Amino acid sequence: MQLKINNRFSSELSADVNETNITRQVLNASFSYVTPRIPSNPKLIHATKEVAQMVGITEDEITSVDFLDLFSGKKTLPNSRSYAMNYAGHQFGNWAGQLGDGRAIVLGEVKYNNQNWMLQLKGAGSTPYSRRADGLAVLRSSIREHLCSEAMNYLGVPTTRSLSLISTGDEVLRDMMYDGNADYEKGAVVCRVAPTFIRFGNFELFSAQNDLENLKKLADFTIKYYYPEITTDGVEKYIQFFHKVANKTREMIVHWQRVGFVHGVMNTDNMSILGLTIDYGPYGWLEDYNSDWTPNTTDREHRRYRFGNQGDVALWNLFQLANALYPLIEIAVPLENVLNDFQTKFTKDYIQMMRDKLGLKIVSKEDIKLIEELENVLILSETDMTIFFRELSRVKKAHTPGCGIAIIDDAFYKPEEIKKNILEDWEKWFKKYIKRLKRESSSDEDRKLKMDAVNPKYVLRNYMAQMAIDAANKDDFSIIKELHELLKNPYHDQPNSEKWYAKRPDWAREKIGCSMLSCSS
Repeated sequence: MQLKINNRFSSELSADVNETNITRQVLNASFSYVTPRIPSNPKLIHATKEVAQMVGITEDEITSVDFLDLFSGKKTLPNSRSYAMNYAGHQFGNWAGQLGDGRAIVLGEVKYNNQNWMLQLKGAGSTPYSRRADGLAVLRSSIREHLCSEAMNYLGVPTTRSLSLISTGDEVLRDMMYDGNADYEKGAVVCRVAPTFIRFGNFELFSAQNDLENLKKLADFTIKYYYPEITTDGVEKYIQFFHKVANKTREMIVHWQRVGFVHGVMNTDNMSILGLTIDYGPYGWLEDYNSDWTPNTTDREHRRYRFGNQGDVALWNLFQLANALYPLIEIAVPLENVLNDFQTKFTKDYIQMMRDKLGLKIVSKEDIKLIEELENVLILSETDMTIFFRELSRVKKAHTPGCGIAIIDDAFYKPEEIKKNILEDWEKWFKKYIKRLKRESSSDEDRKLKMDAVNPKYVLRNYMAQMAIDAANKDDFSIIKELHELLKNPYHDQPNSEKWYAKRPDWAREKIGCSMLSCSS
């Protein structure tokens, strides 16, 4: 297996001069060299052929010993040194100081078809940034990350990718729900792939340390390779950089809202400088439409990272990035303008995204009220978000409100509740919606095609991932493979996979891993 090494990050940015792998504060360095932990009995569970091809690995090479050794951490890339990245961050709104890659190790960067890709192992052992943890990952969280990375890609959501899922043969002690009931679980390693894993927190680190030399070096490096369209110099260069990061972040969050995805832990150290969805921990998809829902047990009380708050949190995180970049700019007004622009554009983009989901091509001021009223009726009785929007495309201009309600009936968890005042509110909304559809020039058939292209039929519901995990714990990996294939075509009907187009089953309401999750992995 011949990969072309092109290590830009570790070649051009500052390395930690201390090469001992002990937990410590690391100053004046973007990364620390570290070697992955050798697993006892690695086995390949699943690999993504498309990602392999993307980085220059053939289908035959996926089943090779070299592939298994490299992406389990047993061996490192020839002519490359592995390392963990150094960064800081705000966690749940509080400054946490230095964080860094506590359980992620970068094997290196490879170049293929004129594109550079960073290969990173998650769960391959401790680093100087592991604090009191072991740097390992368990099978359940690794399955969730492997499946979700690829599911998000095919949904059209900017994301890191997952090349491989490998069991280590080692057991890992974890307290899944942080309730004092620790137990051993199967260990695993995922190989994550992205152009870079640089985060907001990388910039926060150097700014907090008042290390302006490395702050400038990191900003110049990021612009040079990831925003080469920025050709200005001086202060204006960094202002444009911040503006582009804000735009990419906004686009990513709007996509999250479109498909009903909740990240669960939007700390600044989990925010990609490229606007990629990164660090799949306690994520989840909305089952019933609920803007206050968060999948993260740690966030249960304040619900900071709830579905409906993701846009505001992104803005807050960008404010922290603006503070980190300020020493390079020393003028507040242009940064404030970008932040104000984010808020305005996010609202505008969200409304347009909802128009697309509703099949409305003509722009009308009345749409804002129509959207608000829809969000209000969706919470009157538990209503499955994915099924509702998917079935809504079957409503026609000639239909009555009663027909509309009948069409989306499968989205209701308790259809017996759709009566009296609730039924009346739904009828009012459908009356307005059908009236609005009649203003559209496109046919019912064309509108359905466009709606089905933005409203997925299949998403990685938590109960689906949990079924794959439960089977994998019994050495049955068939559901992983089945879901991986299913989620490559989330907008297609796939008649043979209708069993996955279903509301959350009752057994999943309270089951650990299906309703709420922790950061434990």
